[in-house]
Amino acid sequence: MNRSHRHGAGSGCLGTMEVKSKFGAEFRRFSLERSKPGKFEEFYGLLQHVHKIPNVDVLVGYADIHGDLLPINNDDNYHKAVSTANPLLRIFIQKK
Repeated sequence: MNRSHRHGAGSGCLGTMEVKSKFGAEFRRFSLERSKPGKFEEFYGLLQHVHKIPNVDVLVGYADIHGDLLPINNDDNYHKAVSTANPLLRIFIQKK
């Protein structure tokens, strides 16, 4: 999975997707290649790394286009979240 940080026009690229993740009161932003999102386990590890919670088991969810909170816990619903993110994928993380 390609993880890149925003540099100027990064959010304007067709293949780039902005991700905003929230864990507790902490927000993190980063971007991913929409065409190569990788697998859920890789994304889960990236979220743990970005939020500096490597040994914490968490639940991951996202806000869909209607504002409903839906789970991300496998490759299928991770790819669904990526495909419907426009322009931003809003991720919510909470401890199990």
